[in-house]
Amino acid sequence: MNKTVRRASNRRHYRLSLLDSVKNVEHAFLLGKRNRSADMESAIRVFLEFLHGFESLDFQGPCVTVFGSARFRSSHPYYRMARMLGRRLAEAGFVVMTGGGPGIMEAANRGAREGGGLSIGCNIHLPQEQKPNPYLDRFVEFDHFFVRKVMLVKYSTAFVVLPGGFGTLDEVFETLTLIQTRKIEQFPVILMGRKFWRHLRQFTFQSLVREKTIDPADIDLCELTDSPSQAVDLIRQGIGAPEPAD
Repeated sequence: MNKTVRRASNRRHYRLSLLDSVKNVEHAFLLGKRNRSADMESAIRVFLEFLHGFESLDFQGPCVTVFGSARFRSSHPYYRMARMLGRRLAEAGFVVMTGGGPGIMEAANRGAREGGGLSIGCNIHLPQEQKPNPYLDRFVEFDHFFVRKVMLVKYSTAFVVLPGGFGTLDEVFETLTLIQTRKIEQFPVILMGRKFWRHLRQFTFQSLVREKTIDPADIDLCELTDSPSQAVDLIRQGIGAPEPAD
């Protein structure tokens, strides 16, 4: 092995060793007040995790992030909806990014691969050992939820949200907050699954708007549909993308 190759190999090994050190640290980071040196160490770990994400997510083309529960199996209607959505997005020329796990995430990645598009996942280390789904062309694993959320937002020009739990609600509300406060552009946000989301829409109208905690116009920050094809059309219209060539 020549010196150049050896140095490159050593740098790669050193970087991987540093990145391994960011695993399983979010719990300690969020426990509360610590001494300054411990917080400085956490800041370095977070920086390394961001750097790992930036280096791993180097791709071309417009990207759509799909959010949704990890708990739906392949026989569930929402899984089938997400799979068809991923396919339609890929056929329209979009990169499909998800949280990289099972359920809705797997379905969207699976559809993207079936549609001939690039399928990307931003996975998270969890106690139950969530593993990357088998339909990813590229994936990166994170320990900090907030770093992962930044990556899922940073690279995307639109967001599709299928039914999910606390994590999905966290992702969609943070995305809407970033749009509402103009921290990011007014990218399309599509809620899929009318029956699932209608109660949230009612709460939004009857509580948030009524109590003036949001403006009535904020309701228009997201669209609602059950159709994967319509979701793609809404995204294309929202970002001003041309119709794909036949």
